[in-house]
Amino acid sequence: MNKIETWVNVPNNSDFTIYNLPYGAYTDKEGNHSFGVAIGRQIIDLNRLQEAGLLSDINLPGGIFNRTHLNDFIALGKPVWTSLRNRLTQLLTKGNTALQDKSDEIMLDQDDVKMRMPIHIGDYTDFYSSIEHAANVGSMFRDPDKALLPNWRHLPVGYHGRSSSIYISGTPIYRPMGQQIPKGETQPIFGESKRLDIELEMAFIIGGNTTQGECINTSVAEDHIFGMVLFNDWSARDIQKWEYVPLGPFLGKNFASSISPWIVTLDALNPFRVAGPVQDPKVLPYLQYQGEKNFDIHLEVALTTEAGDETIISRSNFKYMYWNMAQQLAHHTINGCTICVGDMMASGTISGKDKSSYGSMLELSWAGKNPIQLNSGETRTFLQDGDTVTLRGHGERDDIRVGFGEVSGKILPPKK
Repeated sequence: MNKIETWVNVPNNSDFTIYNLPYGAYTDKEGNHSFGVAIGRQIIDLNRLQEAGLLSDINLPGGIFNRTHLNDFIALGKPVWTSLRNRLTQLLTKGNTALQDKSDEIMLDQDDVKMRMPIHIGDYTDFYSSIEHAANVGSMFRDPDKALLPNWRHLPVGYHGRSSSIYISGTPIYRPMGQQIPKGETQPIFGESKRLDIELEMAFIIGGNTTQGECINTSVAEDHIFGMVLFNDWSARDIQKWEYVPLGPFLGKNFASSISPWIVTLDALNPFRVAGPVQDPKVLPYLQYQGEKNFDIHLEVALTTEAGDETIISRSNFKYMYWNMAQQLAHHTINGCTICVGDMMASGTISGKDKSSYGSMLELSWAGKNPIQLNSGETRTFLQDGDTVTLRGHGERDDIRVGFGEVSGKILPPKK
């Protein structure tokens, strides 16, 4: 990729370079809702940009950026997404003054807005696609020699979650209540979860509708993906352990998930494509694919105590995923299941091969047996009230950096 210089002042190591241009939704100081694209510490207000006539060469309906969510824009399809991205790149390139001359009217500072949910999420699916994570969990709770269940290497395992409890970064998370069985007991008790955990994930957003019976092939799956966000799937391990047999996750998962506010498009992530792991045994034909479908995205998990001390407790990478997004979407629709614009599909916990890259506290503390040492001198096996967890992620290659910002949430006592 040729180097592009912008007239915008972009800080060093910014996630929001001219190579990124992610989409978000926000409320300004006057209480007005709008959509924007981030560059550096600034936001281009897309509605103002369109009203100024600077997007007239793109086939955009009037007022498309003056809606409640981005769904209507996303539904216009990949050719429109790419055309707008190209136009924004032109406007931001050094030497082009069309937007620069009107920047005071069209651009805002990120510190002057409050980010809000960018899309209406109709449905949400969570996959289980990291072989390292699945093997770790299987080793803890089953025979280590049979850590993976028989179907795991043959299909992307997943379950349907609860879209109503997906929250934007910064939303506090209340500790959930539920049934659990304390160690050594045989009968359940009711109370607050004592094994509250995180899951380091990424999620992709569906960019096109399908009809009943329609299947999406791996060769075109990415045309149905608008972009990606960071995703923290909060988990109550003690509630989950008691309830998940035989139908899988329920109250241990559906109380909260958190996403980062900026949607990074697949076009922006193209420079970070890499080959995925070798899949053995060979997958069935509908799951086979061509090309590089994994992405080299550096990820980290930070835990900050109520006193303000931050510790990076995990560093992982999205490239480790055994099942890629094209395969996940192909499998999701192979039975004719419909998908809709704005649907969200999460990767499942992203763990690497060594302990420092595990994507959950369940793994990092090995089910509570090995406390995690914090910089404050404290230790954790699972989350305490007042803890804040922050996920960060970015891709970097040569002079190109594309990041997701962060997603954070603070644990509060349960509402009783």
